[in-house]
Amino acid sequence: MTPPPPPARTAEQRKQDTLDRLENDVDAWVATADAETGTPYLVPLSFLWEGETLLMATASASPTARNLLAGGTLRLGIGPTRDVVLIEATAEAFPAADIADDLGDTFAARTGFDPRVLTTSYHYFRVRPRLVQAWREANEIKGRDLLRDGTWLAP
Repeated sequence: MTPPPPPARTAEQRKQDTLDRLENDVDAWVATADAETGTPYLVPLSFLWEGETLLMATASASPTARNLLAGGTLRLGIGPTRDVVLIEATAEAFPAADIADDLGDTFAARTGFDPRVLTTSYHYFRVRPRLVQAWREANEIKGRDLLRDGTWLAP
């Protein structure tokens, strides 16, 4: 028999747990769609949490980069299915050559990946969350919205 789930966390605790995950996790599943056909594309990418935005990088010719350059919207999934953070966001793109040295160094140190040293063209994407949801079990589905329209709902 499966044990009962732990009690639902408060909104404040969920927000703190989400911020901890953003600060400490390195990888996210990133979903985009082709602007013309709607064909979905899902890929894991590393990220750097900058306090309000996530910084990611991918090859400029990849489906993810093409989709973001054309449409600018994405969804991210961070964590396991029973402790998930889902983020709906918009992305601002800039070529790897345009990143400030200190930010590029911080991204490389955090993710173990430095697009600036590759011969393939890369873009960085500054990802701005518009909606953040987090839950562990069914008892946390109610109240799962933590950030809406870019504003945190809990203190």
